[in-house]
Amino acid sequence: MKRRGRRAALYTALAAAAIVAPWLFPSYATQFAFLCLMVVFAVTWDMVGGQMGYNSFGNILFFGIGAYACAVVQRDSGFGYAPGFAVGVAVGACAGTLAAAVLGPGILALRGHYFAIGTLGLGVAAADIAAGWHYIGAGSGMTTPLFPGAIQDRAKFFYFLLLALAVVTFVTSRRLYQGRFGLVLNAIRDDEGKAEAMGLRTTGYKTMAWCVAAFFLSISGAVAGNLVGYIDPRDFAFAGSTYGVWMILMAIVGGRGTVWGPVIGAFVFHITQEVFWTYLLGWQRVAMGLFILVVVVYFPSGIVGSLRTRAPRPGGTEREVLPERAVVDPTRRQ
Repeated sequence: MKRRGRRAALYTALAAAAIVAPWLFPSYATQFAFLCLMVVFAVTWDMVGGQMGYNSFGNILFFGIGAYACAVVQRDSGFGYAPGFAVGVAVGACAGTLAAAVLGPGILALRGHYFAIGTLGLGVAAADIAAGWHYIGAGSGMTTPLFPGAIQDRAKFFYFLLLALAVVTFVTSRRLYQGRFGLVLNAIRDDEGKAEAMGLRTTGYKTMAWCVAAFFLSISGAVAGNLVGYIDPRDFAFAGSTYGVWMILMAIVGGRGTVWGPVIGAFVFHITQEVFWTYLLGWQRVAMGLFILVVVVYFPSGIVGSLRTRAPRPGGTEREVLPERAVVDPTRRQ
């Protein structure tokens, strides 16, 4: 009961801090919004790359699809800002999820470095297609409709939208990991051949996980596109060299394959990056590279994984990392 009470108090404090943050620090509301976006990036990537063990470099594809789909609906629907934005987000979520469902069975049939290279090609191809498609602005990009309100209200509005999305993404993924779906993903990660021999339809589960990640990423793309106000095909929508890589780094820094690791990694990565970009302008990429190197060397399992490994017993000795749940046969009916 004490542990449950402490956990409830912690969640309440975090929720209160998240709600009052843009009011206490209004000039940082946009950065807070991007922090929530980073959380969505890390959690959705970890569903495939951490829980399932498939290192994807192409998740940025769904972010870009959501951003462009929402912007096109807003431009061509003739609705006002609020209805157009709501319909655009829904269309973007459907478009990204549909793309994952169509591409999943083929791409996820690849394994190892072949899968990583294949997903990397998806992001590069999508950026080139968008840069040459005049209907969505080609290389000039697209401008989203102006937010009908003050600039301060605009930042807070999109912050709370992305905060809600980050919370829903985290809670949904956590609930999925606690059931049969999470056990199957871990079985695929540990030994996919044995999982198939046990009768699991691994391709279907892999595609389902990719679709869940695509759903939340597409919504985040639709919201972030309106937050920024401009969608560039290579530097925003399908920015594989930045957003696409950051997804992976944040999950690794926090601890891939853990529940809280991607969230902590997103916080650490984003705050560290903002500090470096503010105070080490010109050397920020060097400093960021050294920071990542230090984390990889001294925290090879990520922050959460390393803390679990080094957590002392009551008697003062270190303990081994314990699995979050017992090993259960995922084919057994509950």
